[in-house]
Amino acid sequence: MLINGWLFVALALAAPTHTLTVGSTGAAFRTIGAALIAARPGDTILVSPGLYREKLVIDKPLVLRGIDHPTIRGDGKGSVITITADRCTVRGFRIEQSGLRLEDNDAGILVKSDGNTIADNELRHILFGIYLSAANDNTIVGNRIEGRSELDIGRRGNGIHLWNCTGNTFADNVIVRVRDGIYFDHADHNVVRRNRIERSRYGLHYMYSNVSLFEENLLYGNYAGAALMYSDELTFRRNVFFRNRVGYSALGVLFKDCDRSLAEQNVIADNGVGLFLDNSMHNLFRRNLIIGNDAAIQLFSSALDNTFTENVFIDNLSPLRLVGRRTTTHWSHHRRGNYWDGYTGYDLDGDGIGDLPFRIQNIFQYLEGRHARLRLYLYSPAAQALARAEALFPVIEGSHERDPFPLMRPPPLDIPERIWPGRFQRRSPSPPSAFLSLALFGVSLTILWREQRR
Repeated sequence: MLINGWLFVALALAAPTHTLTVGSTGAAFRTIGAALIAARPGDTILVSPGLYREKLVIDKPLVLRGIDHPTIRGDGKGSVITITADRCTVRGFRIEQSGLRLEDNDAGILVKSDGNTIADNELRHILFGIYLSAANDNTIVGNRIEGRSELDIGRRGNGIHLWNCTGNTFADNVIVRVRDGIYFDHADHNVVRRNRIERSRYGLHYMYSNVSLFEENLLYGNYAGAALMYSDELTFRRNVFFRNRVGYSALGVLFKDCDRSLAEQNVIADNGVGLFLDNSMHNLFRRNLIIGNDAAIQLFSSALDNTFTENVFIDNLSPLRLVGRRTTTHWSHHRRGNYWDGYTGYDLDGDGIGDLPFRIQNIFQYLEGRHARLRLYLYSPAAQALARAEALFPVIEGSHERDPFPLMRPPPLDIPERIWPGRFQRRSPSPPSAFLSLALFGVSLTILWREQRR
């Protein structure tokens, strides 16, 4: 019986294919649903411009193509399009009015099969945009997904959601105002390229998803550009994490229990915290531009044996916010450290490496890591005076973090012009008043005295 079943599929696919037309005048069918019933595997359904109030189930391999983006509007319950057959194409539609039940995974397009292509669609007034459930080797390209901005962000769906999936490719999509732009849940070996995700919670969110690649994406104006959690062996390069300052997170990239990953040639600019590492090990950060963040790196002592080499740190209010007294971070690799705009050492032998190590934290930044309420005054005159005084007359041990081989010049970075045109202006914080600055100086001296007595 199994052999006969495969034989039937092979014969069906080998049979001549037809093109069916849908439209109000001159077409063979008035509704898309009727054309789906009549179609045979491998057929193409062409849909003329117009409004189609339908919910569709595609249960045979075929091509569904819209002409000039006709609208498929659901009834506000469930998913608008459900794909259960392999090797289908849905291209060129406006899709709207899914249900609003998160527990039912209501989506513009729900995919439960393999090898499909979803391209050049606009999805709006939906809960989840495209939901992939145990769906492998699909291509999602050139779609625009806009979430329900009238809903609280916790009640919105994700732009693209993967559960138990592998081998999918996501390219050139634009995703705005959703909960998470692309959410990976137990989804390995997926590729994410050239997408733009903005005004959402997390641009990319990985949970228990390993050995994946994302590159040349723009993550802008979110709570966090990317949240990488409980996932290993991720590679991300040539992405831009820019001005993610919304809400409580304000992070460029979050690492939480994320090991053996590679980050290279990324721009991490104007975020509250550029890189946040907690309980993450053996990750390599190479040739990234980390510029204009409030804190370039927030590093917990639970983050072990991570390596930073040939990165460029420019115009960050604090290069390092350390939580804990010390880490096992490697600030160089093969005698190549990082470029720090605050380094004041020299290079007598002219090899491009500073002759003195770079102390990554000054004393105020060390205290700020342990006393978060001082953060407001990080660049005040009092903070700068305190840092200079500590450099001349050290009274507490401070941070142990040193770059032993700081670079005298920034290394070249290969970042595509189309996603990072090189124009950057950091938002300057409002300076504290003179009274507050003097008050801070007194508070800071008190903290120093207490630290010395410990």
